[in-house]
Amino acid sequence: METPRKGKLRTGFTTGACAAAAAKAAGLGLLSGVVPQEVEIRLPIGQTARFCMHHAQVSGDGALASVIKDAGDDPDVTHGAEIVAEVSWIMAPGEVRIEGGGGVGVVTKPGLELGIGEWAVNPVPRKMIRNAIQEALGDGLRGKGARVVVSVPGGEELAKKTLNPRLGILGGISILGVTGIVKPYSTAAFKASIHQALQVARASGLEWSVLTTGDRTEDFAMALFQDLPKEGFIQMGDFVHFAQASALRLGFKRITVVAMIGKMVKIAKGTRQTHAAGSKVDMGLLSSLALEAGASQRLANELFSANTARHAMEIVQRSGLTGFYPLLCERCVAVSKQRLEGSACFEAVLVDFEGNVLGRYAG
Repeated sequence: METPRKGKLRTGFTTGACAAAAAKAAGLGLLSGVVPQEVEIRLPIGQTARFCMHHAQVSGDGALASVIKDAGDDPDVTHGAEIVAEVSWIMAPGEVRIEGGGGVGVVTKPGLELGIGEWAVNPVPRKMIRNAIQEALGDGLRGKGARVVVSVPGGEELAKKTLNPRLGILGGISILGVTGIVKPYSTAAFKASIHQALQVARASGLEWSVLTTGDRTEDFAMALFQDLPKEGFIQMGDFVHFAQASALRLGFKRITVVAMIGKMVKIAKGTRQTHAAGSKVDMGLLSSLALEAGASQRLANELFSANTARHAMEIVQRSGLTGFYPLLCERCVAVSKQRLEGSACFEAVLVDFEGNVLGRYAG
């Protein structure tokens, strides 16, 4: 299976595209008695893509085909997974019934694109599969319908490495993809997961979300806010502005950010995306905040010359300038309130590398 390239990184295909290709091959096998080794499908973005079958089988009741997912250079947990589609006839003229099998999750919580009890095959992949079956079976669907069962061997184990258990998608992975293409390190995919997690939290009745920058800060936040259900903790990564704006649009009344000093300084500066490659820690801001907190000019100069944010924290700790940390958190809240209109209470909590709270401010 040839995947298109974008720059130096190789793009791949979504589980939805793989499922659609496998379904088309199985559909052709059901109609002709022979599953083709390759099929071509049209992706939602208008491009066509060709897929090789990993496994093919025709039985008396139906046909089966599978595709090995190639995620390109994206570190996707489903890279290399086998996506299987089994197609059989049903007595429902014109209908294409799509179901999940082993390794595909079931929705158990509200707030997602699918209803509770439905198989986790998202709307765009469903449309792709339906189109693929209609292309494969053509006039054969006039007198009968088709049942497509999508399964993923080992999908239940793979799902443990995703957000699915927290989102209430149990028993396997989701069949996903809006474009059909996986872009390496896709910011769009990460943002989509943030928004989806927030939707689930809101649909669970929560009005408070705690946004963290990763596993470590999330663990610290969970220890700090033990009364908040697990659904309320959202890993925003570097997308602080996007996560806060999404939470605000969804109606959260309290939006808390928990971060360590490097990220917190970037937030205080007004940085929308805090990845190390796209933004630097502003030592000048640290220096001016220290003066505002009562530091001497000598200490402020030392902070200005600090090598890293962690080094700056060590200098502050050594000096005993305790008022610096709450002031830093207050600046983060002020920036959030300035950029995001709404009635939510914004809160910032600064933790050290062991999870101890250094500063906290709620606007």
